[in-house]
Amino acid sequence: MLERTAVIGAGGWGTALAVLLGLKEIPVNLWVRNDDVFQAIAKTRVNSLYLPGVELPGIVRPVQSLEEAVGKSGLVIMAVPSHAMRETAARIGEHLDPGAVIVSAAKGFEENSLLRMSTVLEETLPKKFRRRITVLSGPNHAEEVSRLLPAASVAASRSETIARTVSDALLTDRFRVYTNTDLIGVETGGALKNVIALGAGIADGLMLGDNARAALVTRGVVEITRLGVAMGGKARTFTGLSGLGDLFVTCSSTHSRNRAVGIKLGQGESLDHILSGMRTVAEGIKTTAAAKRLAEQYKVEMPITEEIYRVLFEKKPAAEALQALMTRRSKAELEEDIAFRG
Repeated sequence: MLERTAVIGAGGWGTALAVLLGLKEIPVNLWVRNDDVFQAIAKTRVNSLYLPGVELPGIVRPVQSLEEAVGKSGLVIMAVPSHAMRETAARIGEHLDPGAVIVSAAKGFEENSLLRMSTVLEETLPKKFRRRITVLSGPNHAEEVSRLLPAASVAASRSETIARTVSDALLTDRFRVYTNTDLIGVETGGALKNVIALGAGIADGLMLGDNARAALVTRGVVEITRLGVAMGGKARTFTGLSGLGDLFVTCSSTHSRNRAVGIKLGQGESLDHILSGMRTVAEGIKTTAAAKRLAEQYKVEMPITEEIYRVLFEKKPAAEALQALMTRRSKAELEEDIAFRG
């Protein structure tokens, strides 16, 4: 049993993970950056801004000091947005318990470097922690996990032992955690599914129907796998929870921020207007730009991603992007046979 854990970041997902650990009677330091959120949690035991209606167990302790949060914590979960991962990791490095296991719960690529979150942690934290970095990814909406609705996830690490440590810490009869050693595949699938979710939302905003969404999601799996395998991931990982599972829920759920943004784009709203009304992060927007650059870098064809990029950043009308995809030259569905490689 872990003596103490830390969850760094009190957004919806970070708060849900703190609830999960707290209900297992594992002490949790929940680092809260926003002062108003901290005061609200301390007073009401509810993160009403990001996870309304869910009471935190008494064993979860909100803190505002990173040093206090991570000190003596055997498990440290980094639940900050991808753009804040490097800065936050740099601040906790010297305060980590020497035996701590580090978990990235963020989904995305670093904007300028295009690095995966585990690689950002490897670059930023002291070298002794590199073999103890893990990624948590899967079809996990905080709104449901925190309310103990059944869910499954994947803990991925180069070390099966470390992945198992994280799995054991989070495993409950309502939250099943599998392990995987394909760190690249798990992270890449978790990041890229947000791009396709934007596209699924656009299709829904245009009221194109179920057939169109199914076609987009299915071809989206092909694009994700294509790039993921080129980057070093295993093709079969993208058929698992962190690939197809996460893609399915993000493209269909009312909880999906990326799908919600896509719906508004499909309905004709501008991206600037949409973002001005959001208080949470839709990782798919920055990930689309990163995915386009990665596709160019690895010389991988990603037509759906290309069109979503044009809608987001070149103000291309969504209906025109759809037309461009529908009028592409026909090809053999399984010409690359990527589902059976890797």
